[in-house]
Amino acid sequence: MKAFIKYTGILMGLALLASCNAFEKIDYPDRFRESKGVPTVHFVRYADKDVVITQANMEETICIVGDNLTSVHDIYFNDQKAVLNTSYMTANTLVVQVPKNLPTVQDDQMHLITRDSAVVNYDFKVLPPAPKIGGMSNEWAPEGEKVTISGSYLFAPLTVQFPGVEPIEITSSTGDSFEVAVPAGAQQGKIKVTTASGTAQSMFMYKDTRGMLFNFDNDPHPTNHGWHAMVIETDETAINGNFLRLGNTAGLDEEGGWNDGEYSFEYWPGDWDDPVSYADSPRLTDFVDFTNWANMALKFELYIPSATPWMSGAMQLIIGGVDVVTDGAEGAIDIYGNVTAGANNKFISGDGVPQAPRALWIPWKETGSYDTGDKWVTITIPYTDFNKMSDGTANSAEIKPDSFTSLTIFVWAGGVTGTACNPIMKIDNIRAVPIK
Repeated sequence: MKAFIKYTGILMGLALLASCNAFEKIDYPDRFRESKGVPTVHFVRYADKDVVITQANMEETICIVGDNLTSVHDIYFNDQKAVLNTSYMTANTLVVQVPKNLPTVQDDQMHLITRDSAVVNYDFKVLPPAPKIGGMSNEWAPEGEKVTISGSYLFAPLTVQFPGVEPIEITSSTGDSFEVAVPAGAQQGKIKVTTASGTAQSMFMYKDTRGMLFNFDNDPHPTNHGWHAMVIETDETAINGNFLRLGNTAGLDEEGGWNDGEYSFEYWPGDWDDPVSYADSPRLTDFVDFTNWANMALKFELYIPSATPWMSGAMQLIIGGVDVVTDGAEGAIDIYGNVTAGANNKFISGDGVPQAPRALWIPWKETGSYDTGDKWVTITIPYTDFNKMSDGTANSAEIKPDSFTSLTIFVWAGGVTGTACNPIMKIDNIRAVPIK
């Protein structure tokens, strides 16, 4: 009796398995089954339209058309493996997304591999995403000077076009940057880069005059207006007429000690005897609209000779409204409740009053020394970085559009220790421009 039950159970199991296989054939007639042999590729087309292609962008979905494509176990584009989904594979079509990563080795081929490790190669080029332009080493470079344009997916061969002139062919690029000499006749405006994947236009402008605050050359742009009259001069290194010079004789100690006589440029608007008058010293907000300040940056060109590197202290870029920097006539009460007599610099150091918001720029910190290699470079400081105290700690002061009426540049402190130095800093074309 036990033997009968045992064999009956086996027979019932076999019957159930046969029944399941029968239902599978009826209910899942297109279920994927890996085939043997090798695949053949006839052509590749877009997944969503019947157009034959020989190249595609990263992350683009394509359809491979051929024979015995269900024999494909792995597929690579260059040396990057793609993800296969058997739901999108038949004997004659294989739908797959091109990998999103850049290849380490680019052979411009698609490699179809079977379970038995047989490989079928097919010529197919993967294009990087459309190029993106991030910046230019010197946005005010004169004609003929070599500059570096940086960004993403800047793969040669490519062309770069300055406003007013024909595109220039570039044959060498790292993908992140390339060099080009500024062509004769280049005009103010945005730069374009074109690769096989598309065209990008820069957010910045070459020789940008938008949002100009100080060019140190002519009215209506202001210049020194504070306790110190920093040197405004020109020489054979000048990029565009006059420039502001910080530093000359007395340098900075290891802590970037207070040396406002050499390293402080102030522009404080208004008449200190008549705080409602701005005729002679206008607010910087009279030149630039700071409504969208969070999408803007302070830019300037900088030249630090290699013979006088910068090795201590932070460049403090300090903003403040007229209620902070122009305290009014003698006996007036400022916003902090202090009896004042004209402008003062308490908002810089926090001597009895809250410190004004600022950005701290310390490019020497990582390597111990910084210079610009005897050339001009463009510096970009987003206004969202203006959230520090003089020692680098967080500053919770509220920033509003009318917080930008003044600008103080002071190389001092920063909460860092460096090496005593005597840097010469030449600064030009200080401007507030959109970066988003």
